[in-house]
Amino acid sequence: MFSYTTAIAVMVLGGTLIFWLMRNRNQTKRSQPILDPEKTIIPRDKHPVSRRNISDNALKVINRLNSQGYEAYLVGGCIRDLYLDLHPKDFDVATNASPEDVRRLFRNSRLIGRRFKLVHVLFGRDMIEVATFRANHEQHHGQEKSRHSDSGRILRDNVYGTMEDDAMRRDFTVNALYYDGRDFSVVDFCNGVEDIRTGTLRLIGDPVTRYHEDPVRMLRAVRFAAKLNFTMAPETEQPINELGQLLRDIPSARLFDEVLKLLQSGHGVKTFELLREYQLFAPLFPATDHALNEALNEQDKHVYALIIESLKSTDRRVKQNRPVTPAFLFAALLWPPMRRLAKELIDQGMPPVPAFQQASMTVITNQCNHTAIPRRFSMMVRDIWDLQIRLERRQPKLIESLLEHPKFRAAYDFLVLREQSGENLSAAGQWWTEIQELDEHGRHAMIKSLSSHGGQKKQGNKRRRRRRKPRSDDAASNNQSGDS
Repeated sequence: MFSYTTAIAVMVLGGTLIFWLMRNRNQTKRSQPILDPEKTIIPRDKHPVSRRNISDNALKVINRLNSQGYEAYLVGGCIRDLYLDLHPKDFDVATNASPEDVRRLFRNSRLIGRRFKLVHVLFGRDMIEVATFRANHEQHHGQEKSRHSDSGRILRDNVYGTMEDDAMRRDFTVNALYYDGRDFSVVDFCNGVEDIRTGTLRLIGDPVTRYHEDPVRMLRAVRFAAKLNFTMAPETEQPINELGQLLRDIPSARLFDEVLKLLQSGHGVKTFELLREYQLFAPLFPATDHALNEALNEQDKHVYALIIESLKSTDRRVKQNRPVTPAFLFAALLWPPMRRLAKELIDQGMPPVPAFQQASMTVITNQCNHTAIPRRFSMMVRDIWDLQIRLERRQPKLIESLLEHPKFRAAYDFLVLREQSGENLSAAGQWWTEIQELDEHGRHAMIKSLSSHGGQKKQGNKRRRRRRKPRSDDAASNNQSGDS
């Protein structure tokens, strides 16, 4: 009896275990890093990618390469976006032709890059980027083709391989999709189509190794999660908080470009919040991150609100296809640490204007060590900041010249954002809004009204007139008149 009962119990438990393993088989498999490609060809009638939505110039490039006996495919973000019914910003090509072969084949092209050799094929203002299939770095290929830093970061990646190798060298599964112009099929090596369907962002390979190879992949993960509204796979997400400091080894010029992609893509607010959540904002803007943390501890909400308002404004302009300038964004991002430093200098006895100028120069110089802001933008940032004091004061004699200042509009927009974020500016933003809407007669009336109220100078700023000391002969004369 005991043996029979035991046997039944073992059978029930075994059956339950087998059922549980079968039910979770796919989920367990997908939770592991993708290490081996599984080629899947999706025919034209099974995918939404249409030639009507593909650049004619991109099709010309792959067709010409194919006609010369090379393999060539559209690859990466353009195919991902077409799957999601989005409009790709650019089209990239992957081929088994070497960069030198592509260069010889297209007279309207140029060879660029040392870290990654690429070919840009130019059609007027349209540019198609062509890359040769790349392979892994497991074998020694020599310093000219493959080189890593001590931390594992790839310094040179010109090891060429097969299409399968190339798929495994890409960052995310959703970017490892290839469009074949010969039969209009889509080739999927890493189950990227399924991840697009489920809205999952998954890194190819071991995440820790891949982040060490190129720490910018962490920023790309945040950017795609925000742009596509995808959820990061657990194994992709988990190492990011621990590895953010690796970004400090990335050249500051490259990080400047990455910041523009992150915050000027039309999804800046969500991207900023994710950067803060994953502790990736501090390596990019250490002074701003410190100022934000201090402001939040002090319940000073308008500091955080200013950055959010500036990102909202940028997002709106991007979605309306209106131009945006990095200078305006950097002016908002660096304003909190600049204001704090200026206040410290003023408290030490420095006059306000020199304090602002000194703080501006210091903050921008320090920031360039992390994101190399080109001079044309850093100068505009300083112009926007310098005009803030003048716009706040509204001195009658300067109103007309300020309205004609070439950076007035950017400075005015920034002033309005400061008011919208909750900063008390004595309605200066509203005043400048109203004066711009008036004709010449109305403007003169507003300026005259401002003059009658003594401008917007604080009483404490007025100079007290010093009494002139009487000269000795004046004193003698007074004494003489008194004696008489």
